[in-house]
Amino acid sequence: MISLNQTHDPERRSWIESANAPGSHFPIQNLPFGAFTRDGEARTGVAIGEQIVDLRALADAQLVDGDALTACTAASGSSTLNDLMALEPRYPSALRHALSGLLSRDTPLLGRLRELEELILPRMADVEMRLACDIGDYTDFLTSLHHTERHGRFKGLAEPLPAAFKWLPIAYHGRASSIRVSGGNVRRPHGQYRDAEGQVRFGPAPALDFELELAALIGRGNDPEQPIDTGHALDHVFGYCLLNDWSAKSIQWFEQVLGPFLGKSFHSSVSPWIVTEEALAPFRIAAPARAAGDPAVLPHLDSAADRRAGGIDIELEAYLSTARMRSAGTPPERITQTHLGNLYWTFAQMIAHHTSNGCNLRTGDLLGSGTISGESAVSRACLTELTNAGKDPLQLPGGETRIALEDGDEITLTARASHPGAVSIGFGECRGRIVAAHALHAGEQ
Repeated sequence: MISLNQTHDPERRSWIESANAPGSHFPIQNLPFGAFTRDGEARTGVAIGEQIVDLRALADAQLVDGDALTACTAASGSSTLNDLMALEPRYPSALRHALSGLLSRDTPLLGRLRELEELILPRMADVEMRLACDIGDYTDFLTSLHHTERHGRFKGLAEPLPAAFKWLPIAYHGRASSIRVSGGNVRRPHGQYRDAEGQVRFGPAPALDFELELAALIGRGNDPEQPIDTGHALDHVFGYCLLNDWSAKSIQWFEQVLGPFLGKSFHSSVSPWIVTEEALAPFRIAAPARAAGDPAVLPHLDSAADRRAGGIDIELEAYLSTARMRSAGTPPERITQTHLGNLYWTFAQMIAHHTSNGCNLRTGDLLGSGTISGESAVSRACLTELTNAGKDPLQLPGGETRIALEDGDEITLTARASHPGAVSIGFGECRGRIVAAHALHAGEQ
């Protein structure tokens, strides 16, 4: 576990005033990494308030040096963060420390920085965000007991909770090629599904849903055949982002035998900023307690460090905005408020289980937490749960209701880490708007 240091100092403030604003997602204690396009060129940077530290411009100005900055700005690493993420944690940590000092109010270089501000600190509103890293593999877990059990009941299973659930973190291998950065349209997919009369149809998916998740991004991988133990698993995590694992439930529930396929692989959205493991150190809490009578965790998924600090104090929310609401000027409606503590398994346990058979993780691999649903009604983290599988339509402002997402609906996910004595930090937004399916020329039923 990472020790607290001066970059976490709750008294530290930035000369970038937007970073000091109450409720800012990106105060100086955060400094998440991302990738963007500026003047047609792919760049990497760090968020601070409403601005971005352009790492290539910073290197050109010779204000900071070091191996980590070189990894972000060399020809091979200037467009994504993979080269930086692959370094030993001490290197990105050194860059974080240098940036924290440079951006603090008491930096001795303030005059020079003010002169170069337009060059090295573009506004977020003036750039286009990109995927922060190349994602080679994507694994999505199923780690909320409440989400899993509810869906089992919706499907009419005699045993709603799979027998393996309390023994290991269940997961499936997702489709990395369709992961896209926040902010774009989400095209309604076509697929096969069973209609209300029980007939199998092919056409635009009628039951489209969101899934509120957090994802870990792997920094340094492991050698093939070399498992990662739970006590050291977080040493392999570079950081975290929001994940919306969009789901065409009508397709998924008809096709799923080996696991999710076309009902999931059409689009997954991630927030653009990676909040580092080091930034989250002040928000580490004990792993969620297990209920009396649950099986004991097997040794390879257990460690004193994970029991003590395997959880993170993060609250997550989902907002829904319909086309009619936007036309009327009605703000988005918060429909979900949940906490990472609603997961049954920690990220360290997910990594340890993933690699326990000798599977090797690689830099940039993305591991989704699974839908973070809790027991309460407001903590249900997808529409299927919020509506009890369509039996209780979600009530929205203006008299609208939803049992599934309709064309024009926009989902925005947000999250914030908070803990007594620490400056709260956020993850930004993960946003997507549903647009109509492409017209089929032939064969649609």
